[in-house]
Amino acid sequence: MSNYIPRLKKVYKDKIAPELFKELGYTSVMQVPKLTKVVVSMGVGEALTNKKLLDAAVTDITLITGQQAVKTKAKKSIANFKLREGNEVGVMVTLRGAQMYEFLDRLINVALPRVKDFRGINPNGFDGHGNYSLGITEQIIFPEIDFDKIERVSGLNVNIVTSARTDNDARALLTKFGMPFRK
Repeated sequence: MSNYIPRLKKVYKDKIAPELFKELGYTSVMQVPKLTKVVVSMGVGEALTNKKLLDAAVTDITLITGQQAVKTKAKKSIANFKLREGNEVGVMVTLRGAQMYEFLDRLINVALPRVKDFRGINPNGFDGHGNYSLGITEQIIFPEIDFDKIERVSGLNVNIVTSARTDNDARALLTKFGMPFRK
């Protein structure tokens, strides 16, 4: 297991990195953009009244990513939402290395094609610094989730952090990985 290399990482090293080096006109191989981390998070606002939903969210994210998720706490108190500072209201996990590549492979090739009426993902999800944010409306598109065992259908956020300096470089990287951007 120690010498295992994910399929997407092998494709990146053998094919994608040399192509990007030529296409983007870099002078050093260290300038070629690469994936840094993937952050998967889920906000569970109803967890204030029903703690069971937060535990179910932790279980779902752990199943989807293959890594134990952590509960996140509110940073500010908001009276209109009956939210106090320090309340647990979300779940997140940060993926790096082999697990990051495995998750991205499953997201692109298995989960996104299972979305109902899928026409591609929004090409405007870049933040200006080469990072991409994607919102998924239902966690049941992942095959690891058993539809009968979930508490409720909820969405999650996927943030893909790259070392690219511009959005165009990051878009080229993710397109080479097979990310289905809407035309």
